[in-house]
Amino acid sequence: RDFCLSRGLGDVYKRQVRGLIEAMFFYLTLHHELLMPPSTFGPKLHDEVKKRLFREVEGTCNGRYGFIVLVTSVDEIPLGKVEEGGYVRFPVTYQAIVFRPFRNEVIDAVVSTVDELGFHAKAGPLDIFVHKDNIPSDIPYDEHGQCYTTKETHRIKKGEEVRLKIIGIRFDATDIFAVGTIKEDYLGLI
Repeated sequence: RDFCLSRGLGDVYKRQVRGLIEAMFFYLTLHHELLMPPSTFGPKLHDEVKKRLFREVEGTCNGRYGFIVLVTSVDEIPLGKVEEGGYVRFPVTYQAIVFRPFRNEVIDAVVSTVDELGFHAKAGPLDIFVHKDNIPSDIPYDEHGQCYTTKETHRIKKGEEVRLKIIGIRFDATDIFAVGTIKEDYLGLI
């Protein structure tokens, strides 16, 4: 079984894995190695390991799993291995909620910048670029207002919410980049 976050409600529900899961939030068991200095050794070593794990992994991007949003629990902190210099390496197993977008997924985002080449929108930690070729031709760029304006005077400008479709995605070791479109039905300003 796997867990998935409901997008609109924010509640957690169970979901049986059958083939490809098309959701953005996952509840996963992950592993991370921590190198602890001798100054942290003592009766509260496990608490120090947990604090360091939260600092090192929450809010980061793992190229394989996506953005690590939240560490929910630490499952196992086995005995560490002493390294040169007195440091100890702990292989920690933990549960986390991760955010991983997929190609062809429709997502709501907030416009962060607009220029003549298109606009950037943010969906949590994900930055999505929508090129002017992926914006309908009846929504031209207005240089004076620095926005894209429809005939009904709706404006795609900084701070507005848009619904877009992810058409391309690239994973780096520490970040995820996406390209989107609003050129299909039911996409655009919300």
